[in-house]
Amino acid sequence: MMDREPYTPGPASAAQVRKDGEKWTLILVRQLRHPPEKVWEALTDPAHLREWAPFVADGSLGTVGATVNLTWVGTGKPLETTVKRAEAPTLLEYNDIRWELEASGGGTRLTLWHSIDRRFITWGAAGWHICFDVLERLLAGEPIGRIAGAEAMNSEWQRLTVEYGKQFGVEAPKWPPKAAQKS
Repeated sequence: MMDREPYTPGPASAAQVRKDGEKWTLILVRQLRHPPEKVWEALTDPAHLREWAPFVADGSLGTVGATVNLTWVGTGKPLETTVKRAEAPTLLEYNDIRWELEASGGGTRLTLWHSIDRRFITWGAAGWHICFDVLERLLAGEPIGRIAGAEAMNSEWQRLTVEYGKQFGVEAPKWPPKAAQKS
């Protein structure tokens, strides 16, 4: 873990879910102060992703048909990923993730669509919330380093899961997860 200034995420906001069976779609919106081209680079370039995203990519996500291995923090197992859509700098889609970028007010309105098992939708919302905060600081030239996986699951993350649960009308899963209780 790197030394960093204290970070406290703001309240849960600008999120919704589309409920459909066991997989729900999390929709998070964030207004960023940076142009779509700069945000696009942060979403597609492996060096940038390593600084803020909850996964490591072994190649660029910016080309349709590209096959890239994504390794989610804490899993250690690469997931082969094919880029389905890449329309720089407005639309990126791979696996169960879709990014939409829209020029807005001198910056970018970034919308994430992510299909997640309904039981963990609040965890996903809290995790992406933190990643978006880290992304904003990275783009502003004030990087604080990636906060993902076990490092992110502190009391602030737990607070966010409860807040998002209230927004979505669901209860956040109990903490700690069963796997952690056994250790």
